[in-house]
Amino acid sequence: MKDLEMRQVYTKTILALAEKDPKVVALEADLASSMGTSKLKEQLGRRYINVGIMEAEEMGAAAGLAVTGFIPFIHTFAPFATRRSFDQVFLSLGYAQNHAVIVGTDPGVTAEMNGGTHMPFEDLALMRVIPRNHIYEVSDPYQFKAILEYAHTAQGLFYIRTIRKQANPLYTGDEDFSKGYCKLKAGMDGTIFASGIMVAEALQAAHDLEEQGISVQVIDLFRIKPMNEEIVIEAASLGPIVTAENHNVIGGLGSAVAEIVAENQPVKMKRIGVKEQFGQVGRLEHLKEVYGLKADNIFKAMCDLLQ
Repeated sequence: MKDLEMRQVYTKTILALAEKDPKVVALEADLASSMGTSKLKEQLGRRYINVGIMEAEEMGAAAGLAVTGFIPFIHTFAPFATRRSFDQVFLSLGYAQNHAVIVGTDPGVTAEMNGGTHMPFEDLALMRVIPRNHIYEVSDPYQFKAILEYAHTAQGLFYIRTIRKQANPLYTGDEDFSKGYCKLKAGMDGTIFASGIMVAEALQAAHDLEEQGISVQVIDLFRIKPMNEEIVIEAASLGPIVTAENHNVIGGLGSAVAEIVAENQPVKMKRIGVKEQFGQVGRLEHLKEVYGLKADNIFKAMCDLLQ
């Protein structure tokens, strides 16, 4: 599992679920080659539906399938799963209280050469305002598989944000992901909350801080909604907080943490993320530099808070 690309994890997990449960249906919007789901078409037959480049129709079709007892797993690129088809997601899936799992891929700077039109820095903000929605940003193959399996058995609307390509393995497959977070490093001077591709940057920043005599804990806060308030309040009682996300600083992980902190345990914090910028074409490492999504940015933010 650890050597698989995230799209391979998706395909293998959905196929395994579909083999056990005849209610599982996979929907695509003309991205089978990008996501590697053409194999699902071969195995699932009529339970694999490609609607073409019509994401709003994809959400509507999923709602119809959910109403008739199927469990739709819906894939498209993150901006099309959220920004382009938001009304259908909100009404046909959320408002109607249908059980469906939306997987939005290539979030934020991971869209790379597809450029600004395909680079969502706002998808979490949109999905967070849907009542009772479940939102995850996965950072590891084992975590992705576990959350897909959980979303299959749970009820309601799920949005899972993930890259398509290789992810740095963080886990072994034996972890309990039910709490919505995982502590990856202990520390006493402050906390870095991160998700997705920013978890690796957070761990590097924590290592660099350690060399300066600063001990911070790193927590992969992969469940954005409902967020585990207890761990956020506990971290706020410890000291300063830095959040790191591949998303706009408005409306995503940082905003969710700040809301909990402000209402329960006020503490100094900084949010690392995209600030008043649109997307652009570029390679991943270059874009992380441009948008301030590097370990150095996290390191500086924590040092500033501890002064």
